[in-house]
Amino acid sequence: MVKKILKNIDYLIYILIILIFCIGIVGLYSASQGAGGNEDNVYKQIAFFVSGLIISIALIFIDYRSYKKIGIPIYIIMILMLIAVLFTNRTNGATSWFKIGALSLQPAEFFKVAIIIMLAKVITNSKEKETFNHVKNILFIVLVLVIPLLLIIKQPDYGTAIVILLIACSMLFVGEIKKRYIVIASILLIIGIPILYNYVLPEHAKARINVYLNPELDSKGSGYNIIQSKLAVGSGMLMGMGVLNGNQTQLGMLPMKMTDFIFSVISEEMGFVASATLVILYVCLLYRIVRIAMNSKDEFGKLICIGVFTLILIHFVQNIGMCIGLLPITGIPLPFISYGGSSMLTNFIAIGICESISARRKSHNY
Repeated sequence: MVKKILKNIDYLIYILIILIFCIGIVGLYSASQGAGGNEDNVYKQIAFFVSGLIISIALIFIDYRSYKKIGIPIYIIMILMLIAVLFTNRTNGATSWFKIGALSLQPAEFFKVAIIIMLAKVITNSKEKETFNHVKNILFIVLVLVIPLLLIIKQPDYGTAIVILLIACSMLFVGEIKKRYIVIASILLIIGIPILYNYVLPEHAKARINVYLNPELDSKGSGYNIIQSKLAVGSGMLMGMGVLNGNQTQLGMLPMKMTDFIFSVISEEMGFVASATLVILYVCLLYRIVRIAMNSKDEFGKLICIGVFTLILIHFVQNIGMCIGLLPITGIPLPFISYGGSSMLTNFIAIGICESISARRKSHNY
């Protein structure tokens, strides 16, 4: 059994992740040396990466089908953590982290994997009973989504809420939800967006949207981050200004350069070549995950892979998009690169489960 598992692992996925991390850690190290940097974070990031890799490899030997049995308990535990974190002290204006000594734990990050497992379980179980598209089942799925979304928005963490919503949409679409529900959801979205903007979103969230549309509206306030990020990306040109030589990075003008805007650091100091290489590596990684989904032994495994695919895709597209000014700033990290233990471990857990699915794939497809 172990030989079969080792034979069926998609080793290229780990090679791609290691290459992505190597580019990222160079950028992270450079960001740590300039004004406002912290070299300790580089060593922590390496520790997070090694820990995540070990956990991911260990998860390969756990049959992914066992998660179907514990999907509901995992979901409930994560909901309780999302409630508990609301009573913690605010950090950067949000109650999103549990402080454990020098480390911080962000439950919303780990919930991304929990909701993937939960939705895969609900969809597959209802399809087996031929009740997937029944109104009661759809309402139950909506309830499963609404509860955590409201808790995450309460923190507030709009970026993570959007990611979870998009993960759910992709899994429901692949699960073959009927078109009428898609139409209803689209109508509600069209009606809801202006209502949310005018009556629900706080002023700082509105400011981000307004600045996204026109950064010059508040170039020294809300628009400062995106302007500096675009300057950094543009300054890199083809080959970059050189590691430790980026003006925006080293002089401290680029905000959140070790987390949200690490791609801007890489673009400024290593240029278009490095940033384009990163994009290619991410696309290859996403392709390998889709490949596992296509060769999954069952519907449950396929849906989990689609959820993980969407998780990494949204983070990758949104982070790079906001760094170059194509998308609003949401604080979503760049997978396997942005500093942060919760994000790193979450991504590795998701990959480990995908590799478990790969290890037990249909033998005749390879």
